[in-house]
Amino acid sequence: MNDIHLLIDNEDRPAKTGATYDRIDPVTDAVATRAPAASTEDAIAAVEAAAAAFPKWSATGPNERRKLLLKAADIMDSKAGEFMALVTAETGATGPWGGFNTMFAANILREAAAMTTQIAGEVIPSDKPGNLSMGIRQPAGVCLGIAPWNAPIILGTRAIAMPLACGNTVVLKASELCPATHRLIGQVMREAGFPKGVVNVISNAPEDAAKVVETLIAHPAVKRVNFTGSTKVGKIIAKLAAEHLKPVLLELGGKAPLLVLDDADLDAAVNAAAFGSYMNQGQICMSTERIIVDEKVADAFVEKLAAKAKALPAGDPRGQVVLGALVTRQAAERVEEMISDAVAKGAVLAAGGKRDGAIMEATLLDHVTPQMRIYAEESFGPAKSVIRVKGDDEAVRVANDTEYGLSAAVFSSDIRRAMAVARRIESGICHINGPTVHDEAQMPFGGVKASGYGRFGGRAAIAEFTDLRWITVEDPDQHYPF
Repeated sequence: MNDIHLLIDNEDRPAKTGATYDRIDPVTDAVATRAPAASTEDAIAAVEAAAAAFPKWSATGPNERRKLLLKAADIMDSKAGEFMALVTAETGATGPWGGFNTMFAANILREAAAMTTQIAGEVIPSDKPGNLSMGIRQPAGVCLGIAPWNAPIILGTRAIAMPLACGNTVVLKASELCPATHRLIGQVMREAGFPKGVVNVISNAPEDAAKVVETLIAHPAVKRVNFTGSTKVGKIIAKLAAEHLKPVLLELGGKAPLLVLDDADLDAAVNAAAFGSYMNQGQICMSTERIIVDEKVADAFVEKLAAKAKALPAGDPRGQVVLGALVTRQAAERVEEMISDAVAKGAVLAAGGKRDGAIMEATLLDHVTPQMRIYAEESFGPAKSVIRVKGDDEAVRVANDTEYGLSAAVFSSDIRRAMAVARRIESGICHINGPTVHDEAQMPFGGVKASGYGRFGGRAAIAEFTDLRWITVEDPDQHYPF
């Protein structure tokens, strides 16, 4: 069992009340982590520590910030084994997923390090004689990051890396489902030498989440909020932030379409669809949820993808498997209900469908229609839909027939045709002849519609975590009309 503490002002602290809660391993049902159940008092203490550290940290030079971020990246790499074990115990994911998370998160820190000298302004021509007008970007203040469990190291690190690079201090609110994993990110930053109060990590019991988050967002020192998670919760976060006129960056749910046009390389499309559908049990915001296939090639495509899905082993993530457990038994039961609903309404079960506790096989449903729950609802599990269409126009219409708009993919041997289709898809991200699951630290990552707004990654994120100010240097002897 992992027994952890809050990280406030670089100190390991219990919750003020001494309360804890247990995170249960979804496979073994053993206690994976015993974590502090922070109160609103703890939340305030974390923000106040960050606020106290802000003046000095915001004045720290870019190369010093870069040095610390690069050191943190190396330390994170060195802790890959620890992160992998925590991710498996807390979320049921496989070791390779935890390893990939660690590697990618370290690259996020390195990309943030590269951005410390890219926080640039501009000189803007002025109509006023002798006037020097500048647009200058400055750190905003305390940034609150609320991270999820599904890609916990990547998304926990992403919640704080660019804010720190821009000169802000941070509070990371850990997911209730992986508190030790997110707490280890804080440990990495402390070991790298970040000053006291610059990085703070708190955890809370599930039943306390609403009041803790409300307290954090309402605190006057918190100037920016970023949240990655469900659209349902994202709307609540956005409303809370709006009440205090605080900018918020939201990366929310997805229902990513993968379009297979009639001239696609089917083997390439099958490989991308399998990876995008079943990586991390389909629990990725970019996961391929809807495979939209031209009817001319649908039979051949489904046969190939079903065969691949049936060959993917599922089981205890500590073993030699491709699919581990879903994050909870309840999550797996929900996906099972969606499968049953689809089959009852005429879908054909082409592969999988079986569940053992929190573990579910790679599942493929053919002939999915809008009457089925799985057509519109985000499954966030390893059950994927094949929707057959006639031609490109219907493929685009079906791709856009969703409230979500995060990632998408188009397969075609004609790149101009694929580009024309990609431009018509309502999504923040679209890959041609590649999977819907793809991210790089320097890319502008984010969605449209119910998938949120704002962009993580590279230069795009600088605008999210800084204030753009207009500053002038003027002629003190200028003429006034009176």
